[in-house]
Amino acid sequence: METKQLSLGKYSMGVGDRFGRQTRAQLQACIQALGQGVEIVPVWNKSNREHALIGSEPLSARLAADAAVKALQWKLPYFVDADHISLRTVERFLPACDFYTIDVADFIGQPAPPATIEAFVGRHPELLEPIALPGTGEAFTLSADALRAIAQKYLKAVVSAGEVCRTIAAAKGEGHFITEISMDETGSPQTPVELVVILAAIAGEGIPVQTIAPRFSGRFNKGVDYVGDVAQFEREFALDAAAIAHAVRYYRLPANLKLSVHSGSDKFSIYPAIHSVLKRFNAGVHLKTAGTTWLEEVIGLAEAGDDALELAKEIYAQAYALRDELCAPYATVIDIDPARLPSPDEVRGWTSQQYVSALRHERSNAAYNSHVRQLIHVGFKVAASMGSRYLDLLEAHESIVAKNVTENLYRRHIAPVFLGGEG
Repeated sequence: METKQLSLGKYSMGVGDRFGRQTRAQLQACIQALGQGVEIVPVWNKSNREHALIGSEPLSARLAADAAVKALQWKLPYFVDADHISLRTVERFLPACDFYTIDVADFIGQPAPPATIEAFVGRHPELLEPIALPGTGEAFTLSADALRAIAQKYLKAVVSAGEVCRTIAAAKGEGHFITEISMDETGSPQTPVELVVILAAIAGEGIPVQTIAPRFSGRFNKGVDYVGDVAQFEREFALDAAAIAHAVRYYRLPANLKLSVHSGSDKFSIYPAIHSVLKRFNAGVHLKTAGTTWLEEVIGLAEAGDDALELAKEIYAQAYALRDELCAPYATVIDIDPARLPSPDEVRGWTSQQYVSALRHERSNAAYNSHVRQLIHVGFKVAASMGSRYLDLLEAHESIVAKNVTENLYRRHIAPVFLGGEG
């Protein structure tokens, strides 16, 4: 009897929640989208690194998600993601998670054995024929040497993903989890033809992949806008969507396989391009917004004023003092100019409006400071060290914080990507 695979909907959103206090506010944004006729599957994601920095366990994310779903009577699918896991870290996520983002970046470029490469080339003569990408008018042709070079670069990464996937399946059962493969944290983008080859290898490994996160050109820094050529991104995104459509038909991959955009938080410049491509190809997308909610918590505290504003200022001061330590794990996805960071003394003199204006990502506001925003983005460890001081203030000002969280997700992310307009 064939096992029924859990299926991820056409549109889904990764909603990271560092401290597990905003799940209802995040879900409320999805409820607002549903009111506009668009179903967006919430996926609460939290990585091993984030759990380690905060001192939390994967079960906490599951409990928070379940509680929000029950409180708001959400009857549609939702998932909890073991974000950026590997064979080394997957075990602790097995009891709590049903979505697994398998990160293969460390294996890209590590060559597979020559015999493995030759066997792959031998199994795939179709990859040496012209590869026409539907809906684009473009076709690519690989030589045998070019195919070997791609296989040499990516096969070991795909094999490692297969090992992780089989470990999950042994614990959860076939079909009882969603699989994403992440290749975005690498030095260079994958080409569309490389993506076809990678997907052929994924099919050969028997991985039931439902989303895949390639690397695109440009900078995808944490919590700030895209830096790069938007027209080039749109072309890459369209070709990758077409490459997936080709691979789904040819290799019998899951019919709902779709692109995942990592570091998707606040990439406002490319959101219209993503929406356009989704409509053009009738495609789905998984948009990850991890970290955005934490920033909205700090914005909400700053808006609340008094003790909450003073704590927000203290968070900045400590993050400023610890910036080298806090930035190190995120060095490839942040660009902070220390000269553009105000001193803690200056920030201590800010009004509530000044703090909010510097941190809230409103590009029309001249006071917005992307360097401050990136520093606070990576500074959640500071709030974690405050323990109940931070969490108690979140609870005390829940209404204003939640309003910011919901509005940010719905108006700045969901509306332009999934609805095609402003919220």
